[in-house]
Amino acid sequence: MNAAAVAASVRRSAASPNDTIRVAAVGVRGRGKSHIAAFTGMKNVELAALCDIDESVLRDRVAGVEQQGKKRPAAFTDFRRMLEDKSIDAVSIATQNHNHTLQTVWACQAGKDVYVEKPCSHNVHEARQIVAAARKYDRIVQHGTQGRSGGFREAAQAMREGAIGDVYMARGVCYKWRNPIGKAKPEAIPAGVHYDMWVGPAPMKPFTRNRFHYNWHWQWDYGNGEIGNQGIHQLDIARWGLGVAYPTKVFSTGGRYLFDDDQQTPSTQIATFEFGGPRPRLLVFEVRHWITNDEAGIAEGRAKDAIGNIFLGSKGYLAVGGGIKMYIGKEREPSPVQFGGGVDHYANFIAAMRSRKRSDLNAEIEEGAISTVLLHLANTSYRLGRPLYFNDKTMQCTGDEEANRMLTRIYRAPYIVPEKV
Repeated sequence: MNAAAVAASVRRSAASPNDTIRVAAVGVRGRGKSHIAAFTGMKNVELAALCDIDESVLRDRVAGVEQQGKKRPAAFTDFRRMLEDKSIDAVSIATQNHNHTLQTVWACQAGKDVYVEKPCSHNVHEARQIVAAARKYDRIVQHGTQGRSGGFREAAQAMREGAIGDVYMARGVCYKWRNPIGKAKPEAIPAGVHYDMWVGPAPMKPFTRNRFHYNWHWQWDYGNGEIGNQGIHQLDIARWGLGVAYPTKVFSTGGRYLFDDDQQTPSTQIATFEFGGPRPRLLVFEVRHWITNDEAGIAEGRAKDAIGNIFLGSKGYLAVGGGIKMYIGKEREPSPVQFGGGVDHYANFIAAMRSRKRSDLNAEIEEGAISTVLLHLANTSYRLGRPLYFNDKTMQCTGDEEANRMLTRIYRAPYIVPEKV
C-alpha cells in the first residue's frame, strides 16, 4: 500500500469517537467466536467482515451474526482479498500461531490496526518483525493477553511499591487437563477447506485431523505446546510482575510421560529464566497436563486445572488465580488489601484506535512480543536439551548456532515473513 493510502486509513481510524469503526474477524472457529461476540456487542463498532479458510465454519458464523439482528458481514476465505477492502479499519486475528505474524504484517502494510491473539509469533524472528511492522506503518496493535487488562494491574503496581518487599522470584503454573489425541492417519482434505492457506508458512504435509482444528497446538510446525497456548498468559503475568524483559539464561526440560499419541510438544515441562542486572531475578514456569495439586489457592473455582502465578518477596508473597491474594510475613498472614477488577481488553483496543496513542493499549505488541520470546527460548532449550545464553542486543543465543537457526524457520513461498518489513 502506498503512503497516501496508509495516511487515508489513519485519518479514518482517528476520526470522531462517534464514528463507526469497522472490524474484520479472522479465524472464527474457536477463539474467534469470542472476538465476534466482543465486537458485535460494542457501540459504534461494526463487524464488517469474517474470514476463515473453512467454508462451513464461515457460513455458520455469518449466519450467527445475522441471527443476532446485526448487519450481515462480508465473507472471505482469503485473508489477502479481505485486506483489499479499504473500508475496513482493523482486523482481529484468531488463526493458528504460525500464521499470526505474517497476517499482522500484511494487515499493517494494508493500513489496518490489529488485535492479534497470543502468542503473537511462532518463533523469535517473527516476534521482532511483528513489532517492526507495527512501528514502520504506525499501527495500533494489541496482543491478546487479556490479563494485561485484568485486576492484576493493581497488584503489579502494589508490588512495585513494595507490598511484598523485594520481589526476587515468580512462578507461573499451567496445570491444565488435556486428554490424549490418539493417532490420526492422512486423509483427503475436507470439502470447503482451503488447506494451502491454512498451512501458510509451514511445510506442506498430508492432511490429518491431528494437524488441523485445535490439535495443531501440539505440533511444532504450527503450535508451541501448552506453554504457548494457555501458558503464555501466565508467563506474561510472571514477567510483568517481576518487572523484567529478556532473560540472560534459559533452561527447560520435560517430556511426554503418560500417553502415546500424535503430540510432539511436551505435556510436562519446566522452564527456568534467569534475569541479570543489578537486581537479578528468577522466573520458573511449569506445565502439566493431567492430575495435579492445588497451589497457593490458584485452583479455586476450577474443576480440574490449576492456572496462575505466585510472586515471592522479602516480606511476603502474592498469588494470582482464583482471585488475587497477598500474604505477609513469615506467618503468612492474609492481607486485607483487595485488588479491583479489570476492563474489557477488546474495548481497550478500540479506545486506543480512537486516541491513536499506542501508550493507551494495555497489551501493546512490543510487550506481547517480549513475553513470546521467552516461550520460544524455553521450547528451543527443551528441544536441544541444554541451557541457552541469550543476548538481548543481538537477539541471538551466544555461541550456539544450532539454537539460533531454531529462532526462525524456512518459510514456504509465498507465505514468507520478511527479514525486513
